[in-house]
Amino acid sequence: MKTLKLIAVAIVFLISANAIQAQVSVNVNIGSPPAWGPVGYSAVDYYYLPDVESYYDIRNTQFIYFGGGKWIRSRNLPTRYRNYNLYNGYKVVLNDYHGSRPYSNFKNHKVKYYKGYKGKPQKSIGSNRNHNSKAYKSNGNRSNGNKSNGNKSNGNKSNGNKGGKGNNGHGNGKH
Repeated sequence: MKTLKLIAVAIVFLISANAIQAQVSVNVNIGSPPAWGPVGYSAVDYYYLPDVESYYDIRNTQFIYFGGGKWIRSRNLPTRYRNYNLYNGYKVVLNDYHGSRPYSNFKNHKVKYYKGYKGKPQKSIGSNRNHNSKAYKSNGNRSNGNKSNGNKSNGNKSNGNKGGKGNNGHGNGKH
């Protein structure tokens, strides 16, 4: 009889240990960095994005930007930056700030990390392959303003088909 009780207690213990472990793994996933975030940083709460003069709150998965005379928290960047590619833009990792208002240092950040700032090279956590820039969304065409259905217009109306290869042998232009 004691053996049965011991086995029952052991089973309950194992089940509760698995439940505790599952709960811990859920907590670990909360606040994980976005796929476009830079590789190699674990204990960070915010990124500063110099090109768009905004912050990204990793724990709350929100952008923080100045608009209408106040700092705004949003899941998305403002519409004026709707074509901004987060994978290609430089992210300043704010290792030294763990409060709730990273913008309290905005004046310093804006001067030190100006628009177009590039520090040491960064790799993103995830792949940029499925998050292409606007150029790819427009089928890869580059034009100087004249009507064109192909790549690299020379100023004349063209179907872009040079020598029957179409897109210069580079596929259909969709990546």
